[in-house]
Amino acid sequence: MRIIPAIDIIDGKCVRLSKGDYDTKKIYNENPLEVAKNFEAHGIDYLHLVDLDGAKSKHIVNHKILEQIASQTSLQIDFGGGLKTDGDLRIAFDSGATQITGGSIAVKDTETFLGWIHKHGADKIILGADAMDEKVAVSGWLEESKEELIPFIQGYQANGIQYVICTDISKDGMLEGPSFDLYEKILSKTDSDKRLKLIASGGISTFDELPKLAELGCEGTIIGKAIYENRISLKQLETYILNHG
Repeated sequence: MRIIPAIDIIDGKCVRLSKGDYDTKKIYNENPLEVAKNFEAHGIDYLHLVDLDGAKSKHIVNHKILEQIASQTSLQIDFGGGLKTDGDLRIAFDSGATQITGGSIAVKDTETFLGWIHKHGADKIILGADAMDEKVAVSGWLEESKEELIPFIQGYQANGIQYVICTDISKDGMLEGPSFDLYEKILSKTDSDKRLKLIASGGISTFDELPKLAELGCEGTIIGKAIYENRISLKQLETYILNHG
């Protein structure tokens, strides 16, 4: 299972929110590049970079930070937040993103999102399926759609999607543990022949949760606040990667 630390950006700074609420913003570091280099120094290969300004303003905003991290580390970066147009996507890939995550657009503009999968390939495009009570949330989680989470994922899997990041918003930033039951349900109800690469996100709070997520069949896990609040140390993650690499 891949270990994917998260860096969320507001005003060029590394922050975390609770349950996606911008009013709960806590700044952890003024310099995202420094944070990314520290991850890399501990044997981490992947980064989940979220442009929270972009998610709010509905177009890419913090691509310079993406470019900085991509050009000064060898991290493979998946980038999301406010990607709405082919132009946004081009900027993200030109700035060094390995993959992009599309959430709101996959709900609101299916045609464009399917076009991205077709044009760039399923290995480059991640479906962001973030949910509250198994309903998909959009627009930086500021609104809930009518889409049911599992049929939503199944529909995109039928159209070639392999990678899905699923965040249970009620768990996000709360350090109360992830949604094991939800992930188990998703993995049991999606097409096993096409083996979904499910990336767990939200609520990770202790190191012991990682082997459980791996056992369920998650392909990766995104860890945010637990790292910044020193609940999980980078040394622990380094050891996990060495033993499971």
